[in-house]
Amino acid sequence: MPVIETEDCVGCGSCVEICPEVFVLNDSLEKAQVINPDGCSEEKIEEAMEICPVNCIHWEE
Repeated sequence: MPVIETEDCVGCGSCVEICPEVFVLNDSLEKAQVINPDGCSEEKIEEAMEICPVNCIHWEE
């Protein structure tokens, strides 16, 4: 399951561009959050993790 360390998130929206089915920008917090952990393939989620400029997305069991 992908998890975002919200305290590290800068709200750039890169993950949302890659996997809008999994990630959404919370406008009030100005941070990304996971809304549907099974919404994209693992490969697409990995791509979102790699593109994150602060590396705040990781896998959690």
